[in-house]
Amino acid sequence: MNEFVLPIRVYYEDTDSSGIIYHANYFKFMERARTEWLRSIGFEQNDLLKEYGIVFVVRSLSLDYLQPGYFNDWLKVHTRILRYGGASLNFTQIVQREAGDDLCRAEVKVACLDGQTFRPRPIPKLIVTEISGGC
Repeated sequence: MNEFVLPIRVYYEDTDSSGIIYHANYFKFMERARTEWLRSIGFEQNDLLKEYGIVFVVRSLSLDYLQPGYFNDWLKVHTRILRYGGASLNFTQIVQREAGDDLCRAEVKVACLDGQTFRPRPIPKLIVTEISGGC
């Protein structure tokens, strides 16, 4: 898959009292990037629930903080699929300052689940086709 990049401005609400990005907000930035990536290939999460009865949820996440980001920084969240299986997607995500400094790196495993039972479900073929078409 090609890399998807989402630009994000750091607002005051994203920082702690010293003007440094609060650590938990990196998770939010990455979630937004995965949502926008999905939207960019033609899928809205609420439509996936209505039409296919599925939801995507984070199953595991490993994150390394490398250096701080600050209020008013422009960031780029780089998102790339490492691999996909029947009911999961593995992403690598890097949050980078616009100048190119890596602030944090993560590997994220996302599971495809039935929207009612929350049991694993195969990723719909239409999504797999879009993902594999970009490889």
